[in-house]
Amino acid sequence: MEGGKPSLALVYQAVQALYHDPDPAGKERASVWLGELQRSMYAWEISDQLLQLKQDVESCYFAAQTMKMKIQTSFYELPPETHNALRDSLLTHIQNLKDLSPIIVTQLALAIADLALQMASWKGCVHTLIEKYNNDISSMPFLIEILTVLPEEVHSRSLRIGANRRTEIIEDLAYYSSTVVTLLTTCVEKTGNDEKMLIKVFRCLGSWFNLGVLDSNFMASNQLLMVLFQVLQRDETSTNLHEAASDCVCSALYAIENVDTNVALALQLFQGVLTLETAYHMAVAREDLDKVLNYCRIFTELCETFLETTVRTPGQGMGDLRTLELLLICAGHPQYEVVEISFNFWYRLGEHLYKINNAALHNIFRPYIQRLLHCLARHCQLDPDHEGIPEDTDDFGEFRMRVSDLVKDVIFLVGSMECFSQLYSTLKEGNPPWEVTEAVLFIMAAIAKSVDPENNPTLSEVLQQVVLLPETVHMAVRYTSIELVGEMSEVVDRNPRFLGTALVLARLPLEKIAECLSDLCAVQVMALKKLLAEESRNGKSADPTVWLDRLAVIFRHTNPIVENGQTHPCQKVIQEIWPVLSETLNTHQADNRIVERCCRCLRFAVRCVGKGSASLLQPLVTQMVSVYQVYPHSCFLYLGSILVDEYGMEEGCRQGLLDMLQALCMPTFQLLEQPNGLRNHPDTVDDLFRLATRFVQRSPVTLLSSSIIVHIIQCAIAATSLDHRDANCSVMKFVRDLIHTGVANDHEEDFEVRKRLIGQAMEQHGQQLVTQLMHSCCFCLPPYTLPDVAEVLWEVMVFDRPTFCRWLESALKGLPKETSGGAVTVTHKQLTDFHKQVTSAEECKQVCWAIREFTRLFR
Repeated sequence: MEGGKPSLALVYQAVQALYHDPDPAGKERASVWLGELQRSMYAWEISDQLLQLKQDVESCYFAAQTMKMKIQTSFYELPPETHNALRDSLLTHIQNLKDLSPIIVTQLALAIADLALQMASWKGCVHTLIEKYNNDISSMPFLIEILTVLPEEVHSRSLRIGANRRTEIIEDLAYYSSTVVTLLTTCVEKTGNDEKMLIKVFRCLGSWFNLGVLDSNFMASNQLLMVLFQVLQRDETSTNLHEAASDCVCSALYAIENVDTNVALALQLFQGVLTLETAYHMAVAREDLDKVLNYCRIFTELCETFLETTVRTPGQGMGDLRTLELLLICAGHPQYEVVEISFNFWYRLGEHLYKINNAALHNIFRPYIQRLLHCLARHCQLDPDHEGIPEDTDDFGEFRMRVSDLVKDVIFLVGSMECFSQLYSTLKEGNPPWEVTEAVLFIMAAIAKSVDPENNPTLSEVLQQVVLLPETVHMAVRYTSIELVGEMSEVVDRNPRFLGTALVLARLPLEKIAECLSDLCAVQVMALKKLLAEESRNGKSADPTVWLDRLAVIFRHTNPIVENGQTHPCQKVIQEIWPVLSETLNTHQADNRIVERCCRCLRFAVRCVGKGSASLLQPLVTQMVSVYQVYPHSCFLYLGSILVDEYGMEEGCRQGLLDMLQALCMPTFQLLEQPNGLRNHPDTVDDLFRLATRFVQRSPVTLLSSSIIVHIIQCAIAATSLDHRDANCSVMKFVRDLIHTGVANDHEEDFEVRKRLIGQAMEQHGQQLVTQLMHSCCFCLPPYTLPDVAEVLWEVMVFDRPTFCRWLESALKGLPKETSGGAVTVTHKQLTDFHKQVTSAEECKQVCWAIREFTRLFR
């Protein structure tokens, strides 16, 4: 922070403003200032003093949260000799503040847990904490809070403790796990029915189950399991306690995924859950939806855990089919949210049975799937007072889509044709209300594609009935029946007579297209001209996006077949409307939304006529560059990539396109070189490297011979650490494609030139690139980006393996070998093993596997 350490009075003032200032601007100023304080070195001392003074809840919460954040993200700032003092002061604070507010206790518990995980010198932290506090009942709540968050933080994303330290901690926690469970049991015995304490105990137990370190035989005979099920059986259990107990049972069921190695505990849980059916019915009778949802979660988790057993030995022992009965009881609940919980299980059951493909087994499970399908058809019914077509974007619309997917996945067990016919007969025989008809048609649409269309009278009859629907039918029924016809495309092909008039839109002759297109565009162009005229008259800006979007749609979907040598029919039209688009772009150049729509319209126009838009190239590029200097909208970079894609192969256009790239790069680099520039402008990064990649693909030598390439490569190396999916993907693709041009001998005459130019670029930037990539994938990037990193490293290695081996060795030497808490991050053997795995790899995926394993050491 500028101006040195702030006074406590100033910090108090800022915290008060953050929570109580009626002026939003005042709140915002306080928030920014406190954020700066949290990032500074002074935060350690100031938060410690605030916690000591204990002036009010707000300042203590800010201080506790700051302490947690500093330990999570800036622990390296503290010298090792201060670690013990920090631990002792945090334990003093949590003891002194235990009655002030539960959220403060949680923040401090997280700070202590995160410290314990990083501080290698604090051996057996669980043991020391229990020894210190277990005899004082008033310390129990915060002790249990620390013991709850400790296992949760082991896999925390914000702590990069690395795989070696994580393994060490998990072994340590497993060793003390029975001590923790004994502490929890004693706590329940001492506090009896204290609801708050029971909630804490269940949360803590669930946390240890989730980490997978509890001894299942020890747990099978433990008193706590009995208490859990008693709480869930009791009608008077409160909502909060019920949820905590349900979460804990679900965690326990998840933890014994491998039933065969946890038989004793599996049996206890299996029998315990089966006793909850009565309690479920009671919750339904009391219309207590929260509890109903909890029971359904438990029943689903039970079925998931015992899925393999159920399929292997249906109806025997723990393969008891009463588990499926419980799920079908839930499926009968009127609220669709209840049945939705179980969808994943039904998917998995279908998948298992499909793989095994045993007719006798299918027969056992068929009745359950049939009952499920009936329930689903009922849940898909719209409200009787619904108007218009069914919504597909709201929650219920999304639920129906998930039903449709599930039905497609399990229908093989019932038989598509049989089900289709049954559903149709319910419509034929009765005269159901419109919402029932619509729901049945919706389910029929889900399975129509899997029904064999060969000589199928039912399908033909359905098609005929849909076509003959009366005018008065509800809009939703008509809509869904059209969807059904869409799914029955093969039947339609075989029975064209049912479509009455078949609308055939023949492609017009070329000269007609130009005329019709001109008429079609004229409406939008006139509207744009009118807006521009009004604007120049009264200075008021009107929104042109609706007209721009319509033009974009016209160009996007006009794709006539043009023979070689023929003039594209749309060329003339696009030349005619360019002045209007150009003026619209100029008028609204400061408005990113409108500029984006202009660029989108131009993009489809250029794509529509391809090489035929060459006359636009000069004026368009000139305007793009001049606006971009003042307003760097990233959509201009994207439009530039379209132009390179269309014209980059044309010898006469290459220099002009390169000039465009250089002109666009200057403002772009200025923007990205600002503090946090890359992170604040991911769209610009994404579009810049799309443009550069198009150049690599269309005219690599033009780009590699230019002076701008050095700056683009430097920018790419800096951007490899950017944690943004699209932007990072574009950067990696650019670097990969760039190096690949020097690897891929496509027998083009410029291959040797490309190889030489890439060689020069690698000589200049190779070491920096490899070092930065290793640093990025160890410390900055999420695991899903690693395949992209692997592809870049692979290309560098294929280009020059001996040099790459040296670069990688140097990059690995630069990585930290220990954490700031004194734990070993990576051993010498792990470094040499990784180097060998990568440099001896024979295909890219081996590099990817090696990186995946190696980066776990730093996460």
